[in-house]
Amino acid sequence: MKQKNYNRSLAVFGMIAALSAFTAQAADDLQKKSQETVAAFLKADSTMKTLIDQSPGYAVFPHVGKGGLIVGGAHGDGQLFEKGNVTGKAKMTQASIGAQAGGQTFAEIIFFETPAALDDFKGGKFEMSAEVSAVAAAEGASKAAKYKRGVAVFTLAEKGLMVSASIGGQKFKFEPIAAGGTGPSQGTEKGKGTETP
Repeated sequence: MKQKNYNRSLAVFGMIAALSAFTAQAADDLQKKSQETVAAFLKADSTMKTLIDQSPGYAVFPHVGKGGLIVGGAHGDGQLFEKGNVTGKAKMTQASIGAQAGGQTFAEIIFFETPAALDDFKGGKFEMSAEVSAVAAAEGASKAAKYKRGVAVFTLAEKGLMVSASIGGQKFKFEPIAAGGTGPSQGTEKGKGTETP
């Protein structure tokens, strides 16, 4: 009986260790993809560097999958950057109704105009209104972009083709990195993210 309990305990600890390793790997992958996505946006529009430098924060979603037939939706995982450091993980969902056969996949970056808009996002009080639209990334596009409701949003198709996406109704959940670097999106030591290019 004791041996059985011991074996069960070992199995449980083994599963916990494997899950922790998987979670850490997924966080590292998301951070790498987020940094690659920022680099791809900068390649498409070098003037976006000004927004990156001046915004109090920005959320990067490397892969937003969107599709459906009658009832559709979109979802994606991303990271929030503040002053070049990853401060948490974000999850985006969007539901929509109407004719929308097929699907698209794209990257999305959301720049926050003010610390208050950033705080709303972090506090779970943020949802894209219907009047906010995304701008397809292209050279110089960020210079002409205007903030609406405290955000400026850009999209980039995964295979390099420009995409303009409907983003009204997107909702977000934010999970901060825990103090001491034990959060789910932890990618480097001591809770600090890697600076963006």
